[in-house]
Amino acid sequence: MKTNKDLIIKGIKYLAYTLVLMFTAPVVLYQAFKNTEHSFYLPVLVVGFILAIGAIALGFYSIKILMEGIFTSNK
Repeated sequence: MKTNKDLIIKGIKYLAYTLVLMFTAPVVLYQAFKNTEHSFYLPVLVVGFILAIGAIALGFYSIKILMEGIFTSNK
């Protein structure tokens, strides 16, 4: 069974972006919860939640691309 190397490389790149988001989202959320009395509390909290949701979505998408690259042949 042949694999599609282009899709595998694309999936690995997306996994790298996911890894970056997986580390930045908790840091942003921690900073928001640490500074609850600050005026930028809500915007930072919203950005943190968006980053966390983006990390989850991008993780699923990158695994989907990897599976397509592994289980489909090069045409």
